[in-house]
Parts: sequence; structure tokens; C-alpha cells
Amino acid sequence: MSEPGNATPAVREADTKTVRRAVSGAAMGNAIEWYDYGVYGYLATVIKQVFFPEASPAAGTILVFAGIAIPFILRPLGGIVLGPLGDRFGRRQVLALTILLMSGSTFCVGLIPSYTTIGIWAPILLLFFRLVQGFSTGGEYGGAATFIAEYAPDRKRGFWGSFLEFGTLGGTILGAVLATVVQLGFDEQTLQSWGWRIPFLVAGPLGLIGFWLRNKLEDTPCFQQAETEGKTTTSPFKEVLTNVWPQILQLIGFVVLLNVADYILLTYMPTYLTQVLGISDTESLLVLIGVMVVMMALIAPVGSLSDRVGRKPLLLAAAIGYLVLAVPAFLLMGMKAVFPVVVGLVIVGGLLLLMLGTIGSALPAMFPTRNRYGGFSIGYSTSTAAFGGTAPLIVSALIAGTGNDLIPAFYLMGAAVIAIVPILVMPETARVSLAHPTRIPGTDKFVPDRTPAMAGAAAADKGERAEH
Repeated sequence: MSEPGNATPAVREADTKTVRRAVSGAAMGNAIEWYDYGVYGYLATVIKQVFFPEASPAAGTILVFAGIAIPFILRPLGGIVLGPLGDRFGRRQVLALTILLMSGSTFCVGLIPSYTTIGIWAPILLLFFRLVQGFSTGGEYGGAATFIAEYAPDRKRGFWGSFLEFGTLGGTILGAVLATVVQLGFDEQTLQSWGWRIPFLVAGPLGLIGFWLRNKLEDTPCFQQAETEGKTTTSPFKEVLTNVWPQILQLIGFVVLLNVADYILLTYMPTYLTQVLGISDTESLLVLIGVMVVMMALIAPVGSLSDRVGRKPLLLAAAIGYLVLAVPAFLLMGMKAVFPVVVGLVIVGGLLLLMLGTIGSALPAMFPTRNRYGGFSIGYSTSTAAFGGTAPLIVSALIAGTGNDLIPAFYLMGAAVIAIVPILVMPETARVSLAHPTRIPGTDKFVPDRTPAMAGAAAADKGERAEH
């Protein structure tokens, strides 16, 4: 805590217009990442025919989802390289690089000739560009979350942080819609020839828009103040390993559940509904898009709720909810009628919403400013690589091997068991300043410090409530 009479100056708050621009620029990168997953997931059948035409149906599906899982091998490397660079040289510069790499790799997938044209080089090039994306996304999410959290006012960090995942849902919906439009708008021959390329090529201009938005902004107020005070790190990777490893372990444990739920619902579910349950492509598309649109509408209110009641209660409710309700939700989907399928998806999506609306504010606040980008990126990318991107591949392989349609539910339950402990031990960071962390005496842990400005804000809130 700050000593009396020696208070640390509060970080200047950006005006609302600047915060909006910062949030838009940061969320755009996350939207592009998930736009790619949306396109890839909804075009899985076409991708299988274009790149793996000689594989059996089951093997082809596994190979397609390997195209999602294998690039995650490089995601931790991206976090290790790009995250600490963001602590050393600034958030904005690294984020400008990641959005170009992500959108460029997705764009290039749309340029790859088919297997029938260049043979084995087609899947090799597909893997190469997806590996580039895996590396770049290792530094994207942690940086985008840090960028928004450090620009947002502390008292509304939950509200503004929720828009990062608004980008996730928006990108997924856009990818799903465009993928479906080309599938419905072209005959099979045209689709396999060049129609499938259109959604991938759209990522190019989207990336340029995101780059322009990010390049117009200054770096975050937190980082600028740390630079002014000489408190940025010159050995970012070393400091991350020595100073914030407990928080990294906590983040890894929680993100297991977040990513398993994310990738099962947003990436694997189209295949699960159509190929496992036998629901028509049109019905599954409409239901999934409807659920995601509702989640988009509710995500900001969930973020605001976390500002009032805290992050931990919402995260804990999500973990317990998956432990108790995952099997009932997938049993409902297994009934294959529209209404129970919708109810099952609403349960899975609603529990995910509690996490998506909260993590953009909760997780960056676990780290001090000088190690925030690196610590967050390394922990998040490591957990995502191990448990998130692999989820569709593992689940589809287990269903093929066992014939049990409830495998996704069991996978969610296992992830929930892992996540409950780190949620319980992580600090509550609602209404706490990001700018002035301090070390807990006798430990290696850092916690954000309540600044005089925050204390005054809390007192003002209390006075306002008393008057009413």
C-alpha cells in the first residue's frame, strides 16, 4: 500500500472517446482470430474435400481439426516471445504486429491451391499458415486484454473488458455467416473450386482496418506512466519467471475451463450438431448464431455486474454450473428436436457467458504493470495450447472411438474440476487499481494496490448511497 503522505500519483484516466477507440482496436484482433475459427469450423466439410480428399470421412474430420490443434504448439512460443516484448517496448507496437500476422495468415489460406492441383503441398501450406497464426495469437489475446484493462477506468473495467469477448462472438458469427452464405450460394463444384476462398480472403481487409485502429492510439496510460517513472522492465522474460509464476499457474488452471468451453461451443459445435447428432446444416447454423447473438447482447451487462458483485462469484458460478449441468445440457441436445437443442445450447452458452464477460477485467489485474503482458500471454497461451485448441480434436476422436455422444459434457466437467481451485485462490480485483501493485510480505505474489484515488471514489460511492 502507499505510505501516508507519500501516495503514489494516480494514473491519468483517458476520456471516454479514447477508451472506446482503444477497446475497438483491441477487440478487432480478437474478432479476426475467432473469425478465422468460425470460417474454418463452418467450412470443415469443404476443407476436408479440398485438402484431404483421399482420407476417410472420420480421418478427414480429425485431420481438419488437427489444423486447429497443431498450430497451438506454437502459441506458447508466441506468448514467450511477444508477451515480454510488450512489457519491454509497449503494448501498441506488438499488437500492431500480431494483427497483421493473424489476418495475413488467414488471407493466405484462401490463396492455397487444392490437393488435386499441387498434391501434398496443399495441406503442408495449410499447416504452415496456421502455424504462423498460432504463433501470432500467442501474443494477441494477452496484449489485447492488457490494452483494454489499462485504458479502462478502474471502476468500469469489467464493463469495458467485456467487449474483448464481444469481439470473439462477433468474429465467430461473421465467420459462420459468410461460410454459410458461400455454401448456400454456390453449387458444390464452384464451392470446392474457389467459393470457399472468399471468407478467408475477407480477413485481409479486416486486418488492415484493425491495424489502422491500433496504430492511431498512444500506448496505455499505465504503461506510459511506468515508462515516465522508469519502472518498465529491461529483462521481461526473466522477471516473469521469477516474480509472477504463482499467478501464471493460477491463470493456467482457470483458463483450462474457459478454453474447453470456448472451443467446444464456438468451433466444434457445428460439427457435433450436424455430423454426430445428424441435425441439418441450416438448423444448426440458425440455432448457434441465435445463441451467440444473445450472448453478444448480454456480455456487457455481465461485465458491469462483475464491477458490482466481483469477478470471483461469476467465475465460480460458471465452473460449478458446468460441473452440474453439462450432462443435462448435452442430453437435451441429444433429443435432436429444436427446442431441447436450443435449451441445451443456452445452458452451455450461458455458463460460458459468465466467464467471457469477466475474464477481460479479472485476468490482467492478476499481474503488475511491468510484467502484465508477458505473464498473461505466457500463462494464457500455454493453457490454451494444451487444452483449448486441442479440445475439438480430442472430443471428435473420443466420440469416434467410443461412440459416446456425451464426451463433450464429460470433458467440460473435467475442466470445471480443474478450474475451481484457482478461482478460489485468485485475488478479487473488482474496483482495484491496475497501476500500483505491491508484493505481499513474505511471498512472491503481487496484488494490485488501492490508490488514494480509488479510496476516494469508494467513499464517494458510499456517500451517494447514503443520500439515497
